[in-house]
Amino acid sequence: MKNIQIILLLIFSIFSFQISAQKVKNQKETFGVSGNCDMCKSKIETAAKSVEGVKTARWNVINGNMKVKFNPEITNLDQIQKSIALIGYDTEKYRAEDEVYENLHYCCKYERKPEK
Repeated sequence: MKNIQIILLLIFSIFSFQISAQKVKNQKETFGVSGNCDMCKSKIETAAKSVEGVKTARWNVINGNMKVKFNPEITNLDQIQKSIALIGYDTEKYRAEDEVYENLHYCCKYERKPEK
């Protein structure tokens, strides 16, 4: 009986180790997003969090920096930035469509950088 308990304990330990070894380490990144106010903050963070694999998204109204934590096996920085640009906010890598930008609330219209 004692041998069976030891064997079961060893088997359980091996499976527990394998499960914990398979956890994916989330990636943390920071990038710039243009915007002005708390309404922008809410919309920008919601757009980022809507991307499957994003765990957290925090946009700083003062400096325009977006901090995200995401699962790199599910999504990437490009997908996150594209989702933000789709709702009218320029990111470091993607410019929002002019028509979408023009439909933003008046307080959310930030000064846009000229296209490259």
